[in-house]
Amino acid sequence: MSTDIIVIGGGHNGLVCAAYLAGAGKRVRVLERRHVVGGAAVTEEFHPGFRNSVAAYTVSLLNPKIIRDLDLHTHGLEIIERRVNNVWPNEHGDFLCFPRGEDALRAEIARFSERDARALARFQRDVGMAAGLIRDFLLQTPPNAGGGLRDLLRMAGFANRLRKLSLEDQRIVMDVFSKSVADFLELYFENDHVKGAFAFDGLVGNYADTRTPGTAYVLLHHAFGEVNGKPGVWGHAVGGMGAITQAMAAAARARGVHIRTAAPVARVLVEGGRACGVVLEDGEEIRAAAVVANVNPALLYNQLVDPQHLSEDFARRMRSYRNGSGTLRMNVALETLPRFTCLERQARAGADHLTGGIVIGPTLDYLDRCYRDARERGYSREPLIEMLIPSTLDDSLAPPGKHVASLFCQQFDPDLDWERHREAAADAVIDQVERFAPGFRASILGRQVLSPLDLERTFGLTRGDIMHGQLSLDQMFSARPVLGHGDYRAPIAGLYMCGAGTHPGGGVTGAPGHNAAREILRDGVQGR
Repeated sequence: MSTDIIVIGGGHNGLVCAAYLAGAGKRVRVLERRHVVGGAAVTEEFHPGFRNSVAAYTVSLLNPKIIRDLDLHTHGLEIIERRVNNVWPNEHGDFLCFPRGEDALRAEIARFSERDARALARFQRDVGMAAGLIRDFLLQTPPNAGGGLRDLLRMAGFANRLRKLSLEDQRIVMDVFSKSVADFLELYFENDHVKGAFAFDGLVGNYADTRTPGTAYVLLHHAFGEVNGKPGVWGHAVGGMGAITQAMAAAARARGVHIRTAAPVARVLVEGGRACGVVLEDGEEIRAAAVVANVNPALLYNQLVDPQHLSEDFARRMRSYRNGSGTLRMNVALETLPRFTCLERQARAGADHLTGGIVIGPTLDYLDRCYRDARERGYSREPLIEMLIPSTLDDSLAPPGKHVASLFCQQFDPDLDWERHREAAADAVIDQVERFAPGFRASILGRQVLSPLDLERTFGLTRGDIMHGQLSLDQMFSARPVLGHGDYRAPIAGLYMCGAGTHPGGGVTGAPGHNAAREILRDGVQGR
């Protein structure tokens, strides 16, 4: 098979990039190391008869333009909206809920603080303004440091958008990019439970506490999303997250993309200063005019590219590229639905609450204790946990009457000896859920535990980093993955990047793949 462009990695961004390239007439081959495409967005059986989204687990950030362009609904994608966004049980047998609808959310917050309920509109307005500003740039290539006229015009356009903001809005944008999530929330709210609930999004995929500068931006990063055209709504892909990537793979194949699984790449071929193909682990060489890497930048430049092809400064910076989101993922097969004490006690609770994310992390103090504990002993004895029970929305995932749950857990040191501590850490997670939902442990029929080490081994997430690199000020926008190469082009001709280690970062968005394809086509890559 003659190939114009090779894509390393069949995760969602690689599939999106491949589909756009093939749609423009390029002959594209995707090489995926695992037996199935999808990267971390896959649905697999983890216990006999029980299937779940084993890594990435929820839908909101997937860009609507990409859904339309690739016609993903025609290829089988169906997204169901959560009936309640999130629920935060607390130690007092009560809970804070984020229902859908502004009036309902305001009334719920008023139970904890009338002042905070009044401040909600301003908070939503400010976050919406900042998210809207950034959202406009999600599908644009950042201005590249050291670039030409096009990059200067991009920078001027971005600066002009900022210039048109009021002074107060400019201050808010500065707050978002520089402050900790705790400091940002203190501009609006007084109640620790309210602040703790909003702070959760600042710690997702972020090994940090609420006082770490930059965590306010991580909160904003999770505010871009929408489901079925409704901003701020979270959803479930029927069939699990693998339904998204299977639809993407079908769209890519329909455009002529050749997808090959069980084909791990050992290194990128570089000849005459230009990428010209890859070598698989079994020694097979595959040639192409260009290579696109849908892998973590640290993996690409520290393992797949011979350092002789990189400048010393670039190689040094890639060795220091920061990974490590402090994430542990569990999937559990359940005999019965969990019975959360707070939901049993409160008359306002109903079945809809179990369709949302149930977050054990009620206050800022709780969240910060989790992090301190992890730094001191490797993992938190009372970790931050988000539980989703997707079988409440999708009965295809479990046998009749049974359920599956995703446990997304934070504050687990990426550098701990996980071969030794994996099961004990998982037990700590179960123990903590048991405190809020007695009987949970006895209802477990089987479990799958993915420590940071397992996430790296299975999905190529370096140091378990679900974002392909920390979302800090020095690793975002034009500086993602490094200043001077924020435009999806590697420092080697013919080599490109399309993964979450490029703008706009992590989450199942498809935006990096979309943007990289545009730049590759702009370069006019010709077939061999």
